[in-house]
Amino acid sequence: MAADRGAAPETGAAEAAVQEQRLRRDLGFWALTAIGFSNIVGSGWLFAAMYAARTAGPASLLTWVGAGVLCGLVALVMIELGASRPEGGGTVRWPLYASGRLVGTLVGWSVLLSVGGTAAEISAIMQYADHYLPDLYHGHVLTPTGLALAVGLSLLLTVLNWFAVRTFARLNNLVSVFKIAVPVITVVALFASGWHSGRLTDHGGFAPYGYAACLSALAGGGIVYSVNGFQAALDFSGETRNPRRTIPASVLTGIGLALVMYLGLQFAFLFTVPDSLLGDGWKGVDFESPFGQLALILNLHWLSSLLYADAVLSPGGSAYVGVALNARHTYALAKNRTLPRALMQVDPRSGIPHRALALNFVVIVLFLLPFGGWQRIVSIMGDMYLLIYAASAVAVAVFRADPGTRMAGWVPGLRWIAPLSFVVSSEFVYWSGWHDLRLALPVVLAGVVLYAGMRRTAEDGPLAGELRDGAWLLCYLSGLTLLSWLGTFKGSGRLPAPYDSLAVAAFALAVFFWAVRSGVRHRATAPQEAVL
Repeated sequence: MAADRGAAPETGAAEAAVQEQRLRRDLGFWALTAIGFSNIVGSGWLFAAMYAARTAGPASLLTWVGAGVLCGLVALVMIELGASRPEGGGTVRWPLYASGRLVGTLVGWSVLLSVGGTAAEISAIMQYADHYLPDLYHGHVLTPTGLALAVGLSLLLTVLNWFAVRTFARLNNLVSVFKIAVPVITVVALFASGWHSGRLTDHGGFAPYGYAACLSALAGGGIVYSVNGFQAALDFSGETRNPRRTIPASVLTGIGLALVMYLGLQFAFLFTVPDSLLGDGWKGVDFESPFGQLALILNLHWLSSLLYADAVLSPGGSAYVGVALNARHTYALAKNRTLPRALMQVDPRSGIPHRALALNFVVIVLFLLPFGGWQRIVSIMGDMYLLIYAASAVAVAVFRADPGTRMAGWVPGLRWIAPLSFVVSSEFVYWSGWHDLRLALPVVLAGVVLYAGMRRTAEDGPLAGELRDGAWLLCYLSGLTLLSWLGTFKGSGRLPAPYDSLAVAAFALAVFFWAVRSGVRHRATAPQEAVL
């Protein structure tokens, strides 16, 4: 353990501890489950069933199960961290503790950019609202009227998050009930209108495009995007009653509820699409609004109206949680010194980081502005949140190897779950495709500039040591970029399937063990939490 480095770091650590204590521990099992579920179920449920069917046919059912298992593996790692080290914005803090400031800054930078994901949900709401209020969009760009409405909605979501976390949880619980009820009503109504037998074997068979298409559907079918979001509950671990008991059950319940819902929707879509639309097989099915148009075809006009209303509410619920989540991330990044310490301030009466919440409102508004190609960058930055999964897998392995760190021991088998989770997280990033990663990964690497700007020689360890401890992440991001260009997910195809995904797995496994060794060395030689 490095020696104490003076009063300034101690003062910073003491201030961080005071702000953390101001967070209200008011969240119980159902509130935390609703946060995770609401963050998972956004606009994705309205489209994923169709895209999955077009990509893999009835075998898309296997893809949903596979996505649930893969996300479950990643969730187990994060559950162990959340139960062992509950903290506001924990997913941003754990990489810093385990791997040092360079890794913490790059992961934090990617999370900061993922605020664009909340802006994207608000844009999705505007697109659906355009069905009722024309002239919100001109082409694919918000009109002045649409921008004003989007900014007003962003302000409303910020104001609703301004009060105590208990108020936020109660409102989110109501939204979550509606988000469960509408898909259930949709499944029941579609089946009640009549369904076609033999759909699992007709029109090319169960796997008309081969079982390899199940892999493509994970990314291309939008399934990974739809199931992603379970980590939201972890960032509220510092505001949870009895986190060691509540967090594991809440996270897994949220994933389970979402998976059952998505499987029900997939079954309903497969069995109720009219035969007249399947002349060219499942690839020929093409709706702009899959369930809404399907309801109209089946003369369920009331259901179509309900779905268009929910098309506004579902992403609205995700955006509501996203605004709260972004504030916790900004608060945690301020504790990391990736952002100014002033943003770490927590209001003592409400227990909410108001300054962080206000900054995120400004960032969301900037992301909504019609800057042309900027919208393309905003739309892909949500993918970079996936880096938290990989960094968390490294963190849990590092903490397990550190004799001075106590773990909850809630998840057995972490010795093999952690590296497998890192591989799965890497595949999730890779399956995002070259067209997204060619922009996203270099933008994340640009966080090195932020690291250099926020580094304080008097308080941090030697620069050479920090670069050595974090070099694995720089190589990891560069390697994924190269493999993405070589691979078949919108890349050059020089590395054919399935060898491209196998190459990513082998590369990720090698990087994982390198990262763990670097983290163990960092924990043994660098200042620990007390001086962060």
